[in-house]
Amino acid sequence: MDLLVVFDGPPPEEAPDLVGSGRRSADDVIAELEGPFWLVSSDRGLRDRVGDRAERIVGGGSFLRQLRV
Repeated sequence: MDLLVVFDGPPPEEAPDLVGSGRRSADDVIAELEGPFWLVSSDRGLRDRVGDRAERIVGGGSFLRQLRV
């Protein structure tokens, strides 16, 4: 399984292997991804845009709680 993290604008300099959205929004980049994939976001608008291409949608808070286990 691959992990893709998309940042608005350029990615942090400390992590050149992460994806930046450039002049576009990170939501636009994510919304155009081909499925299936898992989406971790609390943004309901983005969840709606991704629709059924997401195999699974996890809210930010739920994801954080899973990491703490």
